[in-house]
Amino acid sequence: MLGTPITHHHAGLSVPSLAQSVAWWRDMLGFEVDQEIDIPMIPAKIAMMRRGALRIELFEVPGAKPLPPERSSMHDDLHTHGTKHVAFAVPDIDAITAEMTARGAEIVMSRRAPWGAFLFIRDNAGNLVEFCEQKDLFA
Repeated sequence: MLGTPITHHHAGLSVPSLAQSVAWWRDMLGFEVDQEIDIPMIPAKIAMMRRGALRIELFEVPGAKPLPPERSSMHDDLHTHGTKHVAFAVPDIDAITAEMTARGAEIVMSRRAPWGAFLFIRDNAGNLVEFCEQKDLFA
């Protein structure tokens, strides 16, 4: 067992427009810009978004390749190694599905399965975002 305590810090997403993605994460999921970073040597503009203890790091790199269509498909993406999606725990999958639908999120799939209930949406850049029902975390 690792002797040093660890906890989740953030997930990083490359996006075509930092301003549009900052607005999406703010308006859709309630994240706020916590820090803005400019790294001229890459070059990259970065926004560290925060909602409570959760953080999402958004990167805009001029001339970056667009997200291939298969990477925004839940099932097709599993055939490519690498990061698949960001996931958040929620107390009620039906409530978050209704809220995301009302906010105009692109719903990919919402399901109750033998292993748990989940919702997948896409952010404005096509990145997959999952919500997992985990009632015990909110008891």
